[in-house]
Amino acid sequence: MLNLERLRTLNAVARHGSVSAAADGLHVTTSAVSQQLAKLERETGQQLLAKQGRGVRLTDAGRLLADHASRILSQVELAQADLEAQRGQAVGELLLGAFPTAARGLFPAALAALRRAHPQLRARLEEMEPQEAVPQVVRGDIDVAVVLDWDNKPLPMPDGLAKAPVLDDIADVAMPVDHPLAGREEVDLEEFADDDWVSWPRGEFCHDWLMLTLRGKGIEPRISHMAEEHHTQLALIAAGLGVAVAPRLGRGPVPEGVRVVPVRHTVRRHVYAIWRADADRRPSIRAAVEALRLAGEKVAG
Repeated sequence: MLNLERLRTLNAVARHGSVSAAADGLHVTTSAVSQQLAKLERETGQQLLAKQGRGVRLTDAGRLLADHASRILSQVELAQADLEAQRGQAVGELLLGAFPTAARGLFPAALAALRRAHPQLRARLEEMEPQEAVPQVVRGDIDVAVVLDWDNKPLPMPDGLAKAPVLDDIADVAMPVDHPLAGREEVDLEEFADDDWVSWPRGEFCHDWLMLTLRGKGIEPRISHMAEEHHTQLALIAAGLGVAVAPRLGRGPVPEGVRVVPVRHTVRRHVYAIWRADADRRPSIRAAVEALRLAGEKVAG
């Protein structure tokens, strides 16, 4: 009889590509992963892993069993979803991921509402960028993720995922209070062609959006500073070190020395929840999505 947890471990190695990455994804030690795989090899009587340089690779038998493991685990998840749906209660553990401003601006209210309405549901949040969250939902490492895209830059979404809107997040331009445009009621992004910019870090989805958007307006942006946290970006702007696009979600109080001005042609990003379509019947997922939607209504309203 094949052990389900050992199949889950083999599946994690196949998905993540290494023992150490699988251990991180399963939140266990590398030695625990190695022990599970050694037991699985004894159970099957076949070698499932072979050394490759400093790492390992799946043997033909390992790949064959990993393919079966993926289908078996998917069926187990469907069974769990059906049982939870039949019970009609949001119970058990729910793993959630969100980009930082959503984690700050939406999740305190949403998680508190979930705890009040569903005391037997254990919801856990982890911050992660959209490009990390999507594959983690696909792999089943997390149950629900809150992600974003922009009007002119959609987030690539693989098949097999369901989604629901949470809110549209409007973005303004943040600038030093002594900036020549700080007294305006509205601005256009083209008016900042000669400014230094404070951006998200290179490689992040929002950084790529900023570069795409400004270049689309004929601006080759001069990125002087990069910071992941919006509070850090605003602190740099307060010191007179540049301008930035500043979404409103999770922004908090604007520091002294910063003026935030709306963009004439509204810049907005779409915030939405995603989850695996085969888990759509789980009451816990429906409860979490509804709590996030209500939190989004409060933020937007």
